[in-house]
Order: sequence, then structure tokens, then C-alpha cells
Amino acid sequence: MDGLIIGLDLCDAYTRICCYDREKSWCIPTVICRKKDGDSWFIGEEAYAQTLVGDGIIVDKLIKMVRKKGTATLGGIKYEGLELLTLFLEKILKFPMEEFFSEEVKQLVITMQKVDVRLMDSLMQCADSMGIPRERVHIISHTEGFVYYTLSQKKEVWSNQVGVFDLSEDSFHYHELKVQRGLRKTVVIAEDEALEESFNLDILDTASGGRLADKILSSCADRLLQKKLFSSVFLTGKGFERHDWAVESMKILCSRRKVYMEPELFARGAAFKGMDYTEEKTAYPFTCICEGRLHSTVSMKVLHKERESQLVVAAAGDNWYESKSSVDLILDNQDYVEFMVTPMDPKQKRLVKIDLEGFPKRPNKTTRLGLSFGFLDEKTMAVVLKDKGFGELFPATDAVIKQEVMLWV
Repeated sequence: MDGLIIGLDLCDAYTRICCYDREKSWCIPTVICRKKDGDSWFIGEEAYAQTLVGDGIIVDKLIKMVRKKGTATLGGIKYEGLELLTLFLEKILKFPMEEFFSEEVKQLVITMQKVDVRLMDSLMQCADSMGIPRERVHIISHTEGFVYYTLSQKKEVWSNQVGVFDLSEDSFHYHELKVQRGLRKTVVIAEDEALEESFNLDILDTASGGRLADKILSSCADRLLQKKLFSSVFLTGKGFERHDWAVESMKILCSRRKVYMEPELFARGAAFKGMDYTEEKTAYPFTCICEGRLHSTVSMKVLHKERESQLVVAAAGDNWYESKSSVDLILDNQDYVEFMVTPMDPKQKRLVKIDLEGFPKRPNKTTRLGLSFGFLDEKTMAVVLKDKGFGELFPATDAVIKQEVMLWV
């Protein structure tokens, strides 16, 4: 199948676009503008230009608007945040499509600092409106984008721990990755920390502000990197597009480790991830534990063909948003359902029991139980249990149990 594999780093301030195996990239302010005397729409710098001369009405912080189900009134017409975000995405996707003479999106992987169910559902609706099949659209966290970018590099880049400082207009984040090699499988653990020392990038425009920023970064680097063995550190975000202000902090960062500037790190990582979706066999044979991925395996003890086994309904490292399943079981001398929750440390595994209150009493092995599993986030599993009866002899009832299960705290 022809078409582009696109990685899209979607933030409230700027959106970055990269395509797999293509060097050209785009960085566009996440704003949209409607012309006052017509139905023309503009995005990015063009939107600012139209607004500056008084010809347009601009809307920014589109992600926040969608999260809050907000609206904006432009030219007397009220627009839902979702509608504006769809218009914005349609326009930015035209850049790579026109540049590389492509009419089809083969895979679109969107990476964001923070993901939640409402926003992910909204982005899938955007894909529907743009005519991109949902199976070609995936949403991952910045941390996961960092993982896929890093593990696509030469091994010496990630042989030890890897860190990334992300300095943007409205936040300062630190991500850290380490690879644990075991006898059975390789596990990649990546974590994200929102740094309290965040500062407005405007201070970099003055010498005194630059010195203050340098002092802040030096303090963070000293605290986060000391006593650990790092192969490399990456710097990304608008704040690092120039680094003449970071004189002292660079001395700390570059001490016994390699430092790389990569402004498109998250978008490039998303594009690598998109490429992997097209392959029959993954190029990344590891379990990834990070934001957006399940930290525990959920299983059930079942009897199949007279043999007892564990039925895995969700595995550690699965994408929680895409991890949905359903199964029918026959109850055998029990009026409850029991799950085994096994985190990466098996010593901390535990049993979760859900009593079938309100379900009809029937003879043994005459109740068929429908179980559906989904996740609200990487910590919370949503379980739905339905009575499906047992043929004409025992018709199904309306008995349903819905319960949320905390996988970890």
C-alpha cells in the first residue's frame, strides 16, 4: 500500500510533522484563523499574519479547548473545539501530502505530552472526518515517542540510561529511559517528570534572563543526572532551538556523556512507530512500560479441554487505549469472577474478585458469562459482566455488572 507514514507531535503551542524516511519536517503554531469577510481559513504563521492586519479572528490552545469541550464564536458562528481541531489537522496534513506528492495516509501516529480518553476519542473523530481509517491512526505519549526514537538509533546511544530535557513554551519536562535485558525478554522502562522549575521562554531574550535559565537547567541536570550512568542526553523543544544561554548547564550535561539536539524527537519517534505498524514482525521486540502503556498483565484462570491455564486479557506493555477484548465463559461452581493482576515485579501480584451479585441462580455449568474489558488509562481497567443465559433452557437476563479495577496506585 502506497502512502505516507506520518509522525505528528501535537501540542497547544506548536505542532511538528515528520514523515518516515524523509528529512523535511514542519513546525507550525497550533492556531487557526477564519477570515472576517469570508469562509477562508488559515493556520500557523498565516493565521497570525491575517489577524495582525485585522482581517481574521484567531483561535489558539485547540487541545485545551477540545479537552474542555469548549467552543469559539467566529464571524457570528459558533464552532466546537473538535471542529476547529479537525480543520487544523486537515490543513497541516496537506503540507507533507503536497510536498511528497501523496494522496494517502498509510499510518498516522500522533504523540502528545498528556493523553486521556476524551482527547483520544476526539482525535479518532477527527480522523473519521478526514477520511482516515481508524486502524491507521494511533495516539501515543511523548514518553513513548522518545522510546521509539531512541531505540531506532545505534546501540551505543542507548546502551546505558538515556535522558531528554523538553523545554517548551508552557512546560519543562524530563524523560528517562533504561533497558533491562533478561533471559526471556527485554523490558524498556521510561518515565516522565514535569519539572517544577519551568520558566517562560521570553526570559531568554535578555542576558540576565538567560543566566537565570542557565542556573535553573544546571540545577535540574545536576539533580537528575548525578550518580547515574548515561549513554546520551537529548535536548528538544523550542527552548533549545538556540543554546547560547546554557553555557554552564552544557558543561554539566556534556560531562562523560554525549548530548544531542533533536527538535523533532517526539515526531520522529512517532514516525518510527508508524513504520513498525506496517511490518509483519516488529523491529522492536521488547516490552515497553511508560505513560500510555499498561504496567501490569491481567489474566484469568480458566479450564480449557480439561486443562487449567491462564487466559491473558491484557499484557504489560500493551497500549491501554487500543487494548479491548471480550470473552464468553461458562461458570463452574463459582458465583464470582477472579483476575490476577501481575505487575513487572511478580512478587507484587494480587487477586481481584468481583462477586456476581444480582445474577440468577442456576445449576452448575448452565450460565454463560460475557466479559468485556477496556481501559480508562494505564491504571484503570473497566470490566463489564453480562448474563448470557444458556440456550433456550435458561434464557439470558438483564443482569449486568460494571466495575472499575485499579491495577496500581
